[in-house]
Amino acid sequence: MKKLSLFACLLVLFTCSISAQTSIIGTWKSIDDETGEAKSHVRIYQNEGVVYGKIVKILTDKGDDAICEACKGARKNQPVKGMVIIEKMKKGETRWQGGTILDPESGNTYGCALWNPAGKNDVLKVRGKHWTGFYRTQTWYRVK
Repeated sequence: MKKLSLFACLLVLFTCSISAQTSIIGTWKSIDDETGEAKSHVRIYQNEGVVYGKIVKILTDKGDDAICEACKGARKNQPVKGMVIIEKMKKGETRWQGGTILDPESGNTYGCALWNPAGKNDVLKVRGKHWTGFYRTQTWYRVK
């Protein structure tokens, strides 16, 4: 019986370790899929089961003075640093989805999906999808 209990404990620890390794929560370096340029650090966090992402550092020459000139509504002409750009992502079977992502350069908002590729905890796939069905996928890297 003790062997069975030990096995059960080890199985639980292993399962918890795997689920922790595939977490999207943390800070990520965003990379432009067209230029390969590092753009920003985005902190992805969870609030009441829903995931959001906020820009916490600007890596381009615009730096902390970057303003979202192309944004609409309340975000218009607001600082990009500190701006929530990923909103209302919900956990699906294989990815976080159902929310949106804002491109501060264009001011456009897209449907969004986020996921870690199999076995790659330090890699995040970020897909923005336009209502026309076209999409772009960026690869972001965990900041350690």
